[in-house]
Amino acid sequence: MVDMTQRALVLDFGGVISKTLFETHDLSEEALGLAPGTLTWRGPFDVSTDPLWSDMQAGRISERDYWTTRARETGSLVGKEWDTLPPFLSAVRGDDPSQVIRPEALAAIATAKKAGHRLAILSNELDLFYGKEFRDRLPFLADFDLIVDATYTQILKPDPRAFDFITDGLAISAADCVFVDDQLKNIRGGQAVGMTCVHFDVTQPAESYERALTHLSA
Repeated sequence: MVDMTQRALVLDFGGVISKTLFETHDLSEEALGLAPGTLTWRGPFDVSTDPLWSDMQAGRISERDYWTTRARETGSLVGKEWDTLPPFLSAVRGDDPSQVIRPEALAAIATAKKAGHRLAILSNELDLFYGKEFRDRLPFLADFDLIVDATYTQILKPDPRAFDFITDGLAISAADCVFVDDQLKNIRGGQAVGMTCVHFDVTQPAESYERALTHLSA
């Protein structure tokens, strides 16, 4: 039965809740013992530095392909063979993952929860990229009513079935969901199933969350 009295804030994780690796090169370099300025790829912050990012945005490679390549490249700088994401991200994120969580995300989550809205995460690779242990070190995740991770479902956004996991799991209509993601293809997927969507701008997180909360309270 669909609950017609509540709305839900549905968030992607990487880039939306956590800062991107592009924003934390200084932390990564420190954690890996690399000289400042070693990591030069900047993704959406400076596409001229990152043709591989442009390939991903154009659909020539997948997001997983992009980050697997970056893991291998970075691993080679420190004598590691990182062919999967968890060891790479564990190394660059360090022992305190709270450092890479957006304060704007925590504020928006608290605002939505206080207003009585539901909270959900819809991620294509939460545990695949970060490892299961990462969640245990982020106590705010306990505030979420539902976490859907394609690491286990094997149904990736923008597949409509990925969004069905949210509406079915929360027993809520798509029209009552505000979905926030930093990838345009996923935004289009959310729009296709009837969700209100906010294309998250990683260069302007506060403004993006403000738009999401405005839609949520409309």
